[in-house]
Amino acid sequence: MTIIQFEYIIAVDNHRHFGKAADACFVTQPTLSMQIQKLEDQLGVLVFDRSKQPVVPTEIGRRIIAQARIVVSDAKRLTEIVSEEKGEIAGELSIGIIPTLSPYLLPLFIHGFIEKYPNVKVKVHELVTEEVIKRLKNETLDLGIIVTPFSDPGLIEKPLFYEEFYAYISHRSELFKKEVLHVDDITDDDIWLLNEGHCFREQVLNLCQTYKERDSQFKYESGSLEALKKIVDKHGGMTLLPQLATFDLSKNEKNNLRHFVEPKPIREVSIVMHRSYLKRKLVEALHKEILASIPDYIDIKKNGKVIKWK
Repeated sequence: MTIIQFEYIIAVDNHRHFGKAADACFVTQPTLSMQIQKLEDQLGVLVFDRSKQPVVPTEIGRRIIAQARIVVSDAKRLTEIVSEEKGEIAGELSIGIIPTLSPYLLPLFIHGFIEKYPNVKVKVHELVTEEVIKRLKNETLDLGIIVTPFSDPGLIEKPLFYEEFYAYISHRSELFKKEVLHVDDITDDDIWLLNEGHCFREQVLNLCQTYKERDSQFKYESGSLEALKKIVDKHGGMTLLPQLATFDLSKNEKNNLRHFVEPKPIREVSIVMHRSYLKRKLVEALHKEILASIPDYIDIKKNGKVIKWK
């Protein structure tokens, strides 16, 4: 038995496909299949049921894979211990970040981080929260940047900052006449939402708890906050934007923004990791760099009276 063989069965379990697992491990499928076959022969059991598509672990295979994950994690930890002892910050860092944060937060910190740590290779994946959590649990991501709390005992959350929600309102809307808004001003027939799967959609629905799907000639739900903003500009109505998304708005666009009165709706943004996470020095360096890049108008500590949703 070898660490490589354990990595191969973990990859197949993650992807449920031998070809995709081989690609992820940067080997040919025959090589991966041969090594897994050798492991099965050595153990005297089948790890995978190849008669099913997608391929699934056998009952004993699930137990073997769970143990393999522990062994591979412990082996990687040895390298981390040596790096920490030497004070090195190097290696690969795989990050999952949700779409309502990625275009606004990533440009603030990524350039400074890779300049400061030239021996670190960063891979960033833009994913919805559910996929970030899934990949953290199967350890194909080192960390996620998502909205919390997520309340999963298998994960660790390190809060980064708290950002307000702003209303972005068409000049044709009655609400445009108001200087500030209360959450009760949001109506279901006036608001445009992200499509399902985006946590920001759920946060907005928590604000507008009477929301019903609009019964009109034009229905539109997007995966992009920028697209929703343009719909408001051209079609009317309103949408909500997180605070970082308002940073680069033009002067005319900022005229469409409205604050909410206290208690203001906010969201907590955190780095999230598996409880057995490795690369502690890298994660600590990233956490510090993100905090240093956050604009002064964003709260990095929770204070004041606020409403907070998951």
